[in-house]
Amino acid sequence: MGGHMARQLAKAGFAVTVWNRSPGKAEALERFGVGVAAEAAEAARDADVVISMLSSGPVCDEVLFGTNAAVDAMQPGSTLVVMSSIPVETARRQGELAAQKGIRYADAPVSGGEKGADEGTLAIMGGGDADTIDALRPVLAPLGRVTHVGPVGAGSLAKLANQLIVASNICAVAEALLLAERGGADPARVREALLGGFADSTVFRQHGLRMIEADFVPGGPAKYQIKDTGTTLTFAASLGLTLPVATEVDRIFRGLVDNGGGDLDHSAAIIELRRINFR
Repeated sequence: MGGHMARQLAKAGFAVTVWNRSPGKAEALERFGVGVAAEAAEAARDADVVISMLSSGPVCDEVLFGTNAAVDAMQPGSTLVVMSSIPVETARRQGELAAQKGIRYADAPVSGGEKGADEGTLAIMGGGDADTIDALRPVLAPLGRVTHVGPVGAGSLAKLANQLIVASNICAVAEALLLAERGGADPARVREALLGGFADSTVFRQHGLRMIEADFVPGGPAKYQIKDTGTTLTFAASLGLTLPVATEVDRIFRGLVDNGGGDLDHSAAIIELRRINFR
């Protein structure tokens, strides 16, 4: 996703320098007029805005604030935008560390997947003070639609809500289509009939079609879902909340990973699990 986002920014006329833990992925962007740095700190040096799109909170912590930290190369008054899916507490702590260096911070995770990144149509959930988010709007506009959802950490919290809805819907869509199939209906026609009704959703349209057609490439591995469902449950517990649907969805995905299905696309993995359960 980060590669698509860098390409969109370069296409919009921004001077973009990239770094990736896998150098080949960064070098592939050179044909779009993007500069390639050998280290994260080099990419961040003298930048007005630094955008991080990494896999997890610990990875963000290490790259941004660890050994040879990217933030150490940033100038006071610049802005760090973490667009990765990270825990709420991680975002808040990173915001405090950035502030100590005079760096503005926003956690702005996204929804829309690789398709949204490629097309510049991501839903961007911006956490930070209103002035920071407003100043970032021209930068984020080529990537998608940004909504200011609250202070630092609120973006990550909105992403948890998004992931809970998505993961739950993937499970429900798989069950519904298999129910239709086993009951004697054409699942493709059932999907067509439900479009536009209350059951309609982006998950139903995109993942439902992929389930029917067994078209699972490219897609997100099932093992990545438990990062988000687990983070959701941990944060909910800190608020004294019990989320029964999230708990069951987390159990389902963990069962897939434990049974060797973690590298399967999440739609493929869920529908395979449902096929087993329907026997």
